[in-house]
Amino acid sequence: MDSGMEIIIFLSYAAGLLVIFILAKIFSFSGRVIRRIVVNSLCGGISIILINIIGGSFGLHLPLNIISAFGVGTLGLPGIVLLALFCYR
Repeated sequence: MDSGMEIIIFLSYAAGLLVIFILAKIFSFSGRVIRRIVVNSLCGGISIILINIIGGSFGLHLPLNIISAFGVGTLGLPGIVLLALFCYR
């Protein structure tokens, strides 16, 4: 094996261990924290849908995906403004 392949294998193992560590941290949260994250994300998604309905006549369309819903649900009104600034051109 050449040294380039060995580096790739080492980095793959390191990335795998990092993913396992992150998953262990995520699942060590209590159910209350996970429930709160899910509820906030759902509220963020609903608010994005409402903004798309209202803002459709003004040419404002915010993408609805898990990242944007989580950001809006976590940050609230500043998250909506931030997403609108990124998406409105």
